[in-house]
This record gives sequence, C-alpha cells and structure tokens, in this order.
Amino acid sequence: MLNKDELLRRTNNGLDVFKHYISSVQWKTGRNFLNPLYEDRKASCNVYFDRRNGVYKIKDFGNDDYSGDCFFYVGKLKGLDCGNGTDFVEILKTINSDLSLGLDSSDYRSHIPHSIPQKSNPTPPEPPKNKPYNVIQQKFSQKELDFWMQSGITPEVLKQYKAVSLKEFRSENKEGKPFYYTSSESEPIFGYMGKRYVKIYRPFSEVRFLYGGNIGDNYCFGLEQLPAKGDTLFITGGEKDVMTLAAHGFHAICFNSETSTIPTGIIYKLTFRFKHIVLLYDADKTGIEAAIRHEKALVEYGVKRLLLPISGEKKDKDITDYFSKGNNRKEFRQLFIDFLDNLYNETMTMLKSCEIDFNNPPAKAEEVISAGDVPLGTQGNILCITGGEGTGKSNYVAALIAGSIVKDNRTIDTLGMNVRNNSDSKAVLLYDTEQSEVQLFKNVSNLLKRAKLNEKPEELRAFSLTGMSRKERLHFILLISRFRLTNANESLNIFIVTGKLFK
Repeated sequence: MLNKDELLRRTNNGLDVFKHYISSVQWKTGRNFLNPLYEDRKASCNVYFDRRNGVYKIKDFGNDDYSGDCFFYVGKLKGLDCGNGTDFVEILKTINSDLSLGLDSSDYRSHIPHSIPQKSNPTPPEPPKNKPYNVIQQKFSQKELDFWMQSGITPEVLKQYKAVSLKEFRSENKEGKPFYYTSSESEPIFGYMGKRYVKIYRPFSEVRFLYGGNIGDNYCFGLEQLPAKGDTLFITGGEKDVMTLAAHGFHAICFNSETSTIPTGIIYKLTFRFKHIVLLYDADKTGIEAAIRHEKALVEYGVKRLLLPISGEKKDKDITDYFSKGNNRKEFRQLFIDFLDNLYNETMTMLKSCEIDFNNPPAKAEEVISAGDVPLGTQGNILCITGGEGTGKSNYVAALIAGSIVKDNRTIDTLGMNVRNNSDSKAVLLYDTEQSEVQLFKNVSNLLKRAKLNEKPEELRAFSLTGMSRKERLHFILLISRFRLTNANESLNIFIVTGKLFK
C-alpha cells in the first residue's frame, strides 16, 4: 500500500528521492551545492541524514524556506503544498510513479488527514485498478450522435479516438460487491476504450466518470492519435475537449483529470515533436489553479497557459463550450495567435530593432588600420596582436597609436601599416596592464616623437592598470569606454589594451 512510511522504506529513507530529482547538479550528502529550486548563486545547501527523525532532508543555509524532507522537495518542484492533504497524496503518487516503486495505490484517501473534508459519493465507489469489468457495446443512436455533433465531433472522430456507445457496464466496488449501469435515452453511457481498460463517461448522470480494468498512472488520452510532427499541442482537462479540438483541426491530449500530476517524461518527448505546448484548462477556479500549478511545474519544458475568454460558469467554462457558443476554427486560431503575440511581444520588440532596413542600408564601417589594400582594423571590430616575448609587440602598437593621433597628412613611420588620421579629434584610449607608470610614460613619449608631436594631444588618454585586479580592469575599461562613446565631444576612434587582461 502506498503511504509515507512504506515509500521512505523503499527509497533509503528518502535519499533515493533526492538522487532522482536533483540531477542538474553534482552533489554528495553533507557537501554544499547550488539549490536547483531557485537561482542560487552561492553553494549553501546540502542533503543530510536527520538522525532524530531517521530521514534524509535538504537544508538551505541561505534560504530556510527551501529546507525540508523529500516530500517537501518534490512538492516545491511540482508546485504542490506538502501540508495540504490532497496535494500530499499527489506527491506520493508522483514519487511512486517517477521512481517506479510499484506500490499499490488503489486507496489514496486513507492517507488524507481527517481534518480535510471528504467529498461524499452517493453512488458505488470508483472500482479499484485491475478490477474485473464487462461492457456491452451498441450502435450510436441518432440522439447520441446529435449530442456529440453539438461540439462538432463527428462519427469519424469518435471512431478515431475509440469512443463507443455502451448498453451496459458491470464492475465491482472496493469492497468487491458487483454493480452495474445500463444506458437509457435520458442517461446514455459512453466508453473510451483502451487495451486494458475502459473509462466510462455518463454526461447526464450524477456519477459521470467510472473506470474498469487498469487505467495506469500515465493515462494520456489522444497520445496515439498525434502526428509525428506538429506546430501546436493543447493539453486539455478532458477527453471530450480533446475530440472537440480534433474536430476543429487542432492537436490535443488530456490526462486523467485537471488535478492529476502530468508525467514529465511524456512532456519532454513531446517537446521534440511540437513547437508549442499549451495548457487549455477550464476557465473556472479549479481549472485556472490547476493550469497555473502545471505551468510552474513544467516551466523547464516551455509549457504555456492559455485562458479562454469565457465566464467560467458551469456551461461556459471549457473549449467545448467555447465552440458551442458559435465560435469557429478561425476565431480560435486568431485567439491563439494573439496569445503568442502577447507572450513574445517583448522579444519581438527587441528583435525589431535588429532587423535590417534595406531601404536605409547601414553605413559601411570605416577602415582604421590596413596593410596595403587589406583592411585589418575596422570600426566595430577587434584587432588582436600576439607574439612571443621580445618580438616587438609594444613597438608595433606604439606605431599604430602614433598614426591614430595625427590630424593631418604628415608622413610618419607606422611600420608599413596604413592608419586613418584623426582629423575628427576622436578619443584614443590606451590601457596598459603590464608596464609600470614610469615605463608607460616613456613609451607614450616615444610614440609622440614618432608622430612628430611636441606634446600629447588632448584626445589621447593613457591609463596604467597594473594596480587593479583583472576583474576591476575589465569593469574600468568598459565603464570609461562607454563614457567616451556617449560623450558628444569625445566620440571613440580607437582604444588599445596592452598586456594580459583576460588570462
């Protein structure tokens, strides 16, 4: 039987649960690592054995709100409240399924705290898994077909999704007592047929859903009807909604109910087949809360949530009601396109500014340094000069700087390089991270002589950064360079870094 104690016993007191769900980082018990539940910047959490309670727990010394046992951790990961009885049952079911523990999960209610009110069921309880069942199929009556056609669901769609009309359904309740339902004109019975199960749908009865056989923990209606590739996949709250969307030309699946845990393994595989995966749950309170919870739990797979523009009342809350009100495929498609526009509006706005305007071609980058007819240094690009010790790199750089501060067409020695003159008086910045102040002063004095200048021009600035750490140097260079670029009187022509900056 599935309960907390049995689950802990089969998972090494919860350690195997942490090992399964904390896979994005390498960790060992007792050693700190980055908490994957949020953007942790300092490794200050670890998994340890709580000897007093005899279980493994996670402790976050930076944020105690993320400390607790394995059930707490899975609850945080899936957007479930460990203190809520119903959510705690979902946590047990999730761990049992994801770790393939094989615990009998036929009776969950026995694990819900007595303080949480139970919903009464005026009819025979839902049959446990693997309970025997028997159905008698019949042809759809015209009235039954008319019921489905109200949602646009044709006989072809019913056949495609293995939805049948039943004359009778027999099974057993949890106590092993047999019960049965028979179809009537006022209370028809429909069945969604699987290989080892049947899910009963009685739309006009007090008990609407029943099960026979083994429905499994990863029940997913509509999965086998999906194409190999597609644009958009909707996750709905029920089988009828899946077929309604299919009848209008959209791909959809559903799980056992809106509150069921969505198997992440299925979603992960579907991300390779569909560009968009969208939650399309009911617009009532339960559906909205479930969709928000699933969106948070599946955020790493890019699953989004679409809310239908309907009231959320009993007969106006799902996609079937949306189409029944007279909306068509074109209107729903436009609704989804508008949803995508709003979703990616910020990204598209930023991207728009990067779009090439062919009516206004960008200005051609000016050559700053060239060798003959070969451009080496142009505006907006980086030119690197490397070489071994004592090969003359500093002298070569000095020649380039000398050429970049000359304002007229005088002839100077730039060691065979063509350097654009500085007739616009743009700033030339020299950052030295290796030479001492004395040596830098000497180097600049020599390059002024090479440029045939008697004094340093105002636009040339030289900085000795040997006293700064490498991190501080990069910050300083970016800060000063941006200032020069935004200064109307001192636009940047060239800046040169000598020495080791990033190594």
